Amino acid sequence: MQAASGRRAFSAAAASYDSAAALAREVGARMAARLDLVRLAPHRFADIGCATGDGVRELQRRYGRGRGAGLPIAIDYAHSMLAAVRRRAGRWERLIGRAPALVNGDARRLPLADGTLDLAWSNLMLHWLDDPLPAFRELNRVLATGGLLTFSALGPDTVKELRAAAADASASDTSRRFLDMHDLGDMLVAAGFADPVMDMETITLSYASPRGFLADQRHLGVRDALLGCQPWRDWRRVFDAWPRDGAGRIGATFEIVYGHAWKPAPRETADGRAIVRFHPR
Repeated sequence: MQAASGRRAFSAAAASYDSAAALAREVGARMAARLDLVRLAPHRFADIGCATGDGVRELQRRYGRGRGAGLPIAIDYAHSMLAAVRRRAGRWERLIGRAPALVNGDARRLPLADGTLDLAWSNLMLHWLDDPLPAFRELNRVLATGGLLTFSALGPDTVKELRAAAADASASDTSRRFLDMHDLGDMLVAAGFADPVMDMETITLSYASPRGFLADQRHLGVRDALLGCQPWRDWRRVFDAWPRDGAGRIGATFEIVYGHAWKPAPRETADGRAIVRFHPR
């Protein structure tokens, strides 16, 4: 989220975030299942935009055990979210030095050295950036050669029911527009990644009323960032037009885009000279 108000709302949501993060947890579980198909044994790994730390704990469960395992890094711009990661780590993990390292930083200006990571994970964060390309370039910079980026993001069919209701109610559609997977894949290539793999699916959440949907977005700290702002009288018309099922419930669709890509070996030096590699037979 670019706007200062959006950042403040997200930072203030640390205490309520977990109560409404069912979608993030489900998407994180599906991201983790995709890692089962990847041959990777990272020593250095990070959760970028970690929120309260479900992702970094998954990475630690997979890769942070055993001899020589590296410590996971939890990165977020919200100090309150990092504090939640620390609390959830537990006293014993902190005492024995196995709690995630906490780093306050922006995905577009990561406070990490070049080639720091073997694996970068980001779950449902990059879509809040007006332009994800600078973040992809930063992620490429901090990954070592052969390192993997895996991420999820919201796609353009997210809350399509709300947009249809706005049209039916002749109200403004102020909901945020998200990039599709083809645009994100092109950005990965432009940022220097190789062999990007993109796919998508939709997940529909059911709510007893729009009030429940709004409460979830507020608890996540993203209500205004997702829905935009307009007069409450207009919102009421939109919510009245939101289709219900036979039980009177509303559905909210979230398009989930998944992507992963590798950092290839450089093709030229920093001063622009081509690198030629010879492979013995």
